Amino acid sequence: MLILNQDQLANWLNQLIDTYKVFAPVKDGDHYTFKEISSGNQVTLNYTNTKVPPKEVLFPRSEKLFCYRHENEGIQLEEKIDESKKVIFGLRPCDAKGFLLLDNVFNNDKYQDPYYLNRRKNTVLVGLGCNQPATTCFCTSLGGGPFASEGLDILLVDIGNRYVVEVVTEKGQELLSGLNLPAAEPEAQEAARRVKEGAALSTCINLDGLKAKLDVIFYDPIWDLIHEKCLGCAACTYSCPTCHCFDIVDEAEGKEGCRIRNWDACMFPLFTLHGSGHNPRPTGKERFRQRVMHKFKYFVDNFNAVACVGCGRCIINCPVNLDIREVLAEIQGLEVRSDKQ
Repeated sequence: MLILNQDQLANWLNQLIDTYKVFAPVKDGDHYTFKEISSGNQVTLNYTNTKVPPKEVLFPRSEKLFCYRHENEGIQLEEKIDESKKVIFGLRPCDAKGFLLLDNVFNNDKYQDPYYLNRRKNTVLVGLGCNQPATTCFCTSLGGGPFASEGLDILLVDIGNRYVVEVVTEKGQELLSGLNLPAAEPEAQEAARRVKEGAALSTCINLDGLKAKLDVIFYDPIWDLIHEKCLGCAACTYSCPTCHCFDIVDEAEGKEGCRIRNWDACMFPLFTLHGSGHNPRPTGKERFRQRVMHKFKYFVDNFNAVACVGCGRCIINCPVNLDIREVLAEIQGLEVRSDKQ
């Protein structure tokens, strides 16, 4: 463990900006968001969580995959692979875990996405532990924690006017080279321990047996009830660290064009609309069921992990106060037969 004085932070970030594109939480109106910074003084670390996760640094809302143009010799392609070095600074442990879950989607036995993977390879994650988790946080129920280091390269623990720096990976060690930070003295380590012990979460969810119930309740009447509040606005989807639905379109004019990937959402009726006009998920019930099933059943089937990190953003951002914790509790309260179809 090392020690970083808070008055050294801006200078360190300014050094990083010389080599990396640095993304960090900044105040944006009445909320916080991750943006590329040009000065260490722009960073605000006294936040609970950002409105949207830093997911878009590696998986942008809209990105050009390649551009093309028709020439006399044929079609010329220009692939848009991002090779720039990046640092995501000050992200919470739940968002780091979100990247680990996205890794399953963009890098598996069937498919490797070079756009995501190049950004992932060239990005260093510097996390900030949560001294005071929000009442909507439930990361410990998903195997995480306010000071979990899984997926991070460096973890910072705020102990007042200093940070205890926990180096997790070689990439993290390299990022600190040249700073000559002193080792954390026993008093600082004890202060960090007390901070971690005091970061208690007020809520949790029970996942025991949930997957087994979801396996057999696809046609259960419960879906007729628990979806009714949902507006289908997809605020939950766009604020989620693990949602990854996208659409691909070609935008062309004359003999030139680009293929573009845009975020999409299973909560939208157009997402599953066929060219024939048929829609296999015609109402909000089917779409809401898909969201729950995908996160807590299908993702588990495919990758042996739940596609949720317990950040609570979907709870905070929902305009009708639809709480995923309450939804899962209702499902857990069902009495189902193992042969139910």
